[in-house]
Order: sequence, then structure tokens, then C-alpha cells
Amino acid sequence: MYLFFFELFKTQGLNNSLSNFLSFTCVVFIIASTTLLLSFLSRNIIKRLFSQIANRTSSDFDDSLIKNKIPSLLGYLPPLFFLIVQLPQVLYNFPKLSIFSSNVLEAITAFLGILIIRGFLKSVTDQLRKYTVLKDKPLESYLQVFMIFIWFIGGIIILSLLTGKEVGVFLTTLGALSAVILLIFKDTLLGFVASIQITINDTVRIGDWITMNNSNGDGDVISISLSTVKIQNFDNTITTIPTYKLISDSFTNWRGMSDSDGRRIKRAILVKASSIKFLNNQEIEPLKKIELISSFISNREKEIKTHNNSLKTNKVELINGRNLTNIGLFRAYIKEYLDQHSKVNKNMTIMCRQLAPTPTGIPLEIYAFITDKDWSIYESIVSDIFDHLLSALPNFKLENFEYSSKN
Repeated sequence: MYLFFFELFKTQGLNNSLSNFLSFTCVVFIIASTTLLLSFLSRNIIKRLFSQIANRTSSDFDDSLIKNKIPSLLGYLPPLFFLIVQLPQVLYNFPKLSIFSSNVLEAITAFLGILIIRGFLKSVTDQLRKYTVLKDKPLESYLQVFMIFIWFIGGIIILSLLTGKEVGVFLTTLGALSAVILLIFKDTLLGFVASIQITINDTVRIGDWITMNNSNGDGDVISISLSTVKIQNFDNTITTIPTYKLISDSFTNWRGMSDSDGRRIKRAILVKASSIKFLNNQEIEPLKKIELISSFISNREKEIKTHNNSLKTNKVELINGRNLTNIGLFRAYIKEYLDQHSKVNKNMTIMCRQLAPTPTGIPLEIYAFITDKDWSIYESIVSDIFDHLLSALPNFKLENFEYSSKN
């Protein structure tokens, strides 16, 4: 083609130098135009081909390939191959420029190959994510590890193509810099090891609710990658923490609660110590009208009376022998109330226990499990329970502890 234009310009009476320049310009223009046309045609044809295949098949894999721009990337290959073949012929009279352009084009082709591999692997990952077994696994971590090796190998090949040196030269240099490389990729290596441990030990899954106080993270895990874990907090902010911190630092995973049959209540009512007392017969009688504990009071009265009579206890003072107390009856009432509550799981622990006295009163801790684990519904049920119990305190002549507003 170059000779054709050269002879054409020579026949027009132009000298060799001008004919050579014009011939070269025409060839470059034709090759550039052909490359652009070929790029346009190849990209559109490949895109349309993939779209038709995607429309005709029920599989989502071809849709993932289109989403990750595989057709567009494949469309760049024909014009690149065309340039690799044609440019050396055009630059025949410029050997150094010819070698350099060939090296650059081959390096671009290698880079494009890496992008195609990455897009393909991302498509495979998207497909694997649809399987229930793998849905909550950190697949991105393994993809990133694999891509690190691909970029590493591809980077060496690209450098080798650009410089014209053997691959072994770069491997030797990298071996000498291994300590520096390990330092640079410290977090990546730690994240890789952490990802493996997380998967093997099933420590965290995507979708788990975790609480990590040291990092101000409290919400659902939305992503686990090689270097970071993203937590969407309940205020919709995103907390990002290094993956290896899930191994080195402590955190709470609420998955056990989500998988169980109930969500736990572990909350205390603080009873004012000065309101606690023994109950005489006149004070007990009104409490027998409370249906939940009427039978309990009758049975306990008989038991106490039998015990005291057997010891011939002097009951002039209530402190002598066994007696009913208002806090003891209130504890019994709480237990019966929880046993009767429709939202409390009867197959799990139900307990009301008295904890050690504190400067802020005597804690009566409720320990039970709510069947509905949805956060908003759970909080509503717990609030209703404590609304009722706090309102019931005066019936037992008990007071809830609170700081006085008086100086």
C-alpha cells in the first residue's frame, strides 16, 4: 500500500522526499480510519450478539457478562490485532518506532486481557452469589486474592513487553524486594488469612448483625472483601473496618439470636430498698384479689403457717419465723405474668431474679425470650411488659428507685 501511493505521487511529478511523506501520511490515515471503523463494527456486532444470546437463554450468566462489560472489552481486540499486524509494515523504515509501537500494542492487549479475566471472574462471582449456600460467604475476598495474582503476573508481562527484557529479570528484582512487598501488602495478607479463618470457622456472614464497640460498628454486614468489612449501622451510616480485626478484636455476632426461637429480655426494675417490708394479714388480703398470684399466696400461707407452728414461732413480731414479703410476692407476680404472656417463649428460660443491692436500689431482673425477633416489634413488646410491671409496683407497696429532684 505504501509503494502504491509512492508510485502514484511520483507519477504526479513530486520529488522522492515529498512523495515519501505523503505516502506515509495516507497510509497512516487509512490504517487509523480502518481501525476506528473496525472498532465500531466489532464492538456493536459483539454487543448485539451477546444481547441476542441473553434474550434467548434463561441463564443469568450472559446478563452478568454484559453487566461487567465483557462484550465491550472483546470488541477492542480485533482493532488491536489489526494494528499489531499492520503497524510494523507501515513503520518499516523506522525500526525503533516500529519495535516500540509493537511493544506498546502488545502491552495494551495484555492489559485488556486482564480486564476481560476480571470481568469474567466477577460474573462468575455474581452467579455463585445466587446459590443459597454461598450467598453469605466472602466471595469477593477470594476474587480479590485471585486478581492480585493475575495483576501481579500481568504486570510483570506488561513490563517485560514494554522494556523488551525477560520476565526472569523482573522476578529476580521482586525477590530482592520481597520484604518491602510484604510490608506494603501487610493488610492484604492479613485480610486474606482472616477471610479464610472467617469462612472456615463461620464467624461472620454477609447479613449478620454484629456489634463492634471499638470501631463504632453496630448493624448488618453488607460486604466482606479482602481488606475491609462494611457494616451498615441502624442509622444507615456505613462503618468500614479492616477484615483482620474480625480475628484480632472482639465483637458480638447476633446471628445466634436471629436463628434461635426468641430474642432475650435481660432488664431490671430498680426497687427502692426502704419500700421493702414483711406483710401482715391485713396487707396480704387485698393481694389475694390479684388473680395471677391468688393461689400462690394461699399455698405459700399454708406452707409458712405449717412451718411456723412446727417451730412454735412467736408471731408477735413479723420478723420471727417465715413471712411473706412484698418484694417476694412481686417477684412471684412477675414470673406468673411472664408465664401467661402470649409473646414470651415458654420453651426457653423464664426467670425473675433479685440481684445484689446497689446504691440505686434492689434490682429485680427479668430474664425471658420474646418470640417475635423483629427489632421494632420486640421493643414494643418489652415496653408493654415493663409498663405493666412498673404500674403494678404500688399494688405491692413498692416504689421504683429514682433520684430526687430536691437539693
